[in-house]
Amino acid sequence: MKSSGLSRLTPYLLSVLRVAAAFVYVAHGTQKMFGVPGHPFHLPVFALTMMSAAGVIETIGGVCMLLGLFTRPVAFILSGQMAVAYVTQHAPHGSWPINNGGDLAVLLSFLWLFFCAAGAGPISLDALRGRR
Repeated sequence: MKSSGLSRLTPYLLSVLRVAAAFVYVAHGTQKMFGVPGHPFHLPVFALTMMSAAGVIETIGGVCMLLGLFTRPVAFILSGQMAVAYVTQHAPHGSWPINNGGDLAVLLSFLWLFFCAAGAGPISLDALRGRR
């Protein structure tokens, strides 16, 4: 079976998807940790709380995903963190993610789980290390 011309781009688009998702993820982490980018409902969190732990995981894990470094184990951790965030922060406010504000947490949880299985793609530090 002959593949289409666009299917040759699939591995590279995997890397692009990883970078785009990681960029959004890092912004959520830095917002929690440093208040940047600013948002009136998110102030910097420096105490030992679940919110500060989430900020650290999102920032450090997001940078690893952005670079494609240790992608599979980091993606596994991030997927679990998003699942915990959904269950503890969103699910108590209703059963539908669109109504309880947890749609991004659900999507990111499954997206990170996908990267845990698929790897980082060719545009990554993992690829340079020979561990896609």
